[in-house]
Amino acid sequence: MNPSFLLLIMFSVLHTTSFAQQSDSLYFNLYTDSLKKGTWNYINVEYKYAQGRVVPLTAPQVELKSDRGIWDGNSLWIDWQFPFPYVEVEARYKSNSVISSKKIIWIRQHDEPMQPNQTDSLLNQLNKQNRRNVERTKKAG
Repeated sequence: MNPSFLLLIMFSVLHTTSFAQQSDSLYFNLYTDSLKKGTWNYINVEYKYAQGRVVPLTAPQVELKSDRGIWDGNSLWIDWQFPFPYVEVEARYKSNSVISSKKIIWIRQHDEPMQPNQTDSLLNQLNKQNRRNVERTKKAG
């Protein structure tokens, strides 16, 4: 085979792959400075290409692990009785497991837990008031 032809093919392949999106980094883009207890906290992980394009990743594309808490997709559950001040979260890109990132995310310590029975009773009181107002309107009209 002609060496110049092989050289031409090699340069064509190199030129084409140089314009492909190359990976740069994986990082956390959190919506808040701390996680809340007693709720699901969405952990936003983004993949940045070398050309600057940023793509958010979801559970099919990124593997999320932590030393504590319960995961469901990109959401991390922190229980009300969670005694630790932070969670260490690791994200690993599934297509290229070499690309990963770790972050310590602090837990908000001063939230008061809502008691479900208080919330339910408050909703019941509001519903009763609304029913009374509707009944009064019907009688008046």
